Amino acid sequence: MKHSAGSDGAPRRHDDEPDMRPLDFGLLRRMFTYARPYRGSMYTLFGLVVLRSMQLPVMAWILGRVINGAIAHSDPRGTFLGALGYLGFACFTQFTFHYRQKLALEFGESVLHDLRQHLFTHLQTLTLGYFQKTRLGRILSRVTSDLDSVRTGVQNVLFVSTVQIGQMLGAGVFMFACDPVLFSVLLGIAPVVWALNRHFRKKLSKAYRDAQESFSRVTATIAESVGGIRLIQGYVRQDVNSGFFRALVADHSKYNLGAARTSAVFIPLLELNSQFFTATVLLLGGYRALNPQIAMPLGDLIQFFFLANLFFEPIKSLANQYNHALTAMAGAERVFRLLDTQPEWSDPADAVDLPPVRGHVAFDQVGFEYVPGRPVLHGVSFEAAPGTTVALVGHTGSGKSTIINLIAKFHLATSGHVRIDGYDLREVRTPSVNRQMGLVLQQNFLFTGSVRDNIRLGKPGASDDEVSEAARRLGALDLFEALPDGLGTRVGERGAGLSLGQRQLVCFARALLADPRILILDEATSSIDTVTEVRTQEALSRLVAGRTSVIVAHRLSTITHADLVLVMEGGHIIERGTHASLLAMDGTYAKLYREFARATTA
Repeated sequence: MKHSAGSDGAPRRHDDEPDMRPLDFGLLRRMFTYARPYRGSMYTLFGLVVLRSMQLPVMAWILGRVINGAIAHSDPRGTFLGALGYLGFACFTQFTFHYRQKLALEFGESVLHDLRQHLFTHLQTLTLGYFQKTRLGRILSRVTSDLDSVRTGVQNVLFVSTVQIGQMLGAGVFMFACDPVLFSVLLGIAPVVWALNRHFRKKLSKAYRDAQESFSRVTATIAESVGGIRLIQGYVRQDVNSGFFRALVADHSKYNLGAARTSAVFIPLLELNSQFFTATVLLLGGYRALNPQIAMPLGDLIQFFFLANLFFEPIKSLANQYNHALTAMAGAERVFRLLDTQPEWSDPADAVDLPPVRGHVAFDQVGFEYVPGRPVLHGVSFEAAPGTTVALVGHTGSGKSTIINLIAKFHLATSGHVRIDGYDLREVRTPSVNRQMGLVLQQNFLFTGSVRDNIRLGKPGASDDEVSEAARRLGALDLFEALPDGLGTRVGERGAGLSLGQRQLVCFARALLADPRILILDEATSSIDTVTEVRTQEALSRLVAGRTSVIVAHRLSTITHADLVLVMEGGHIIERGTHASLLAMDGTYAKLYREFARATTA
């Protein structure tokens, strides 16, 4: 089995955030691996980007030629033709600009579509342990805000920056051709711009990284608060939770304001440098134009000013794009870190498919640890013959749910062996195990859709008649048909619109329709009232008949006919036998049963 761990060999926490490097070109290359299916669009886009970057400097050069040529020589016809040519070229630049933007948006959306799909698909491959250790809000943040940051990087930062840099280079070439002396003045401020960029780059990198991480905490808190709204309102914790959230939002605002303050110093300093250069050129250029020994043509001076504006105009835009690039790098770092997260275990390369099973389940000295060094199961051994029912009983935390998670292969045993029909679960492919199991869990999760859709989840290809028959066999068809739209009644998120008992019956019907060889019932009747429970007992008896069933129950009335009852305590099996034999032993089980009987008759 393959296990993920940190460099020290210890399991790595999935919510730790690594230190990130700004403008990581390795990340940039990896982002654009998702552009491979769209090479044609990308090459066309780069062609338009290069063309666009040169167009404005060419327009400034055309202005200078018209001023020094037709206007300086008082040529009306030449002036008219020059203006007409300038207007035609300007229209061509707008045509290029339109298609450059259009292609960039389409290209970015295509890349993000594939990346988002890859990310979601990867999430489905991670084992249960990852989701138990990682807050939902963090996962949502990766798929939403972090991917949106990457979208900005793909759609805007690279292409806009290339246009701006190309514009600066083109303007520089024309300025050098126009007047090398004035151009050398411009080169004199280049080290100042470089030093400013180097100084502020680290500050902005940290500020945007902190802001992005604080937003993840805000998202996680919102997800938890919405999911637990019933408890929040039930315990009147609205003000307390609002206080927590207010502190998180204030923290997030502090990081955003810090980034904004840094940026608000950086960008004006860049502009001040450009204005300083303009003033210098005005003095030096005026001197060169007025000096009869040099006699710089006035058209060249005007042209140089236009080109200088085109040279310095991108600086502010590049500073903004740099900020966006830092945010995109932070988002990409998090997204790819999630994509690089490996399942805690995976099927070996030589794993085989589990053939159709009879349902013999065996635990052989099984131990399990969620956290290394803290075992929750200790040498558990038992067998469930095909078609028999095994009940797990014990207090919360005794290891009951861990056992059923191991049978369903949501986790792998730390030691010992879990076998089905003699096949060690480590050596068979997980999907082939899961397809032969039916699950009715304590949290009766329903998806948004109709009641019929949720029942059909157990057998996606089932017809409407098969769904109705499963509900009828369960003894619940009349209850479902009494809903506003019968089996077509829409179910809200997490089963909103149905009572707890109705949701549980949907889960029973789902398992019945799947017709599994091994059935797992985890507190399956914990939310059903006594009348409904009586009504479902016969259906459950038909459901478990001929199948190996493992039942976790606090309502001990549901397991009186179990073939084997295992009493768990502290990860150990402390008693085993039938309901009658355990009562006769007058041990822990008998005590639990007496407590249950008193509670139900009180």
